[in-house]
Amino acid sequence: MSDVTRSMEATTADATARVVRQRRTFASGWWGMALLIATEFTLFASLIASYFYLRFQNDQWPPAGIEDPSLALPLALTGILVLTTVPMFGAVAAGRAGHRWRAWMLVALAMVVQGAYLGLQIWLFADDMNSFSPSATAYGSIYFTLLGVHHVHVAVGLALDLWLLGALAFGLTNYRFLALRVIALYWYFVAFIGVAVVITQIYPSL
Repeated sequence: MSDVTRSMEATTADATARVVRQRRTFASGWWGMALLIATEFTLFASLIASYFYLRFQNDQWPPAGIEDPSLALPLALTGILVLTTVPMFGAVAAGRAGHRWRAWMLVALAMVVQGAYLGLQIWLFADDMNSFSPSATAYGSIYFTLLGVHHVHVAVGLALDLWLLGALAFGLTNYRFLALRVIALYWYFVAFIGVAVVITQIYPSL
């Protein structure tokens, strides 16, 4: 096994592919992202638990004057977000094989769809704010907090995508492949938690 396996000395696509094939353990960056995901999972679990705690403290949910959330568009958008994990997974596979531009294009494709998802979600968020206030009821407070926190996580993911595209444009190195891998891991989490968020969001309409 080459001594480059656990280092950042692989600075070409071929060397990176060779290092990836030789690696037998997860890199420190992967564990760092796993730790971040664990903390963020706790955050979302707390918010969702708060939502249902407030729900069972109120006889009417949502309160009078607030319509039940729609089903079709939130579910469709979440399905689209989940599908973006496919090109991210493909980008990791391409990077593992040393195909830099294929990885770049797949990340770019995912980013375009993820950006459209966030844009539509912000539009829905603003539309909901025109219908009811986050400060008037417990429902409004937890509803907007939960969705807002998730949207922030999507925005962070888009910023990571943008940085990654810039990095990959200058070549595929071991460091950049690890970045690709951990950013893909982040998006798997965002998609997974997006499913939990949308189920919570549409719960009154189920």
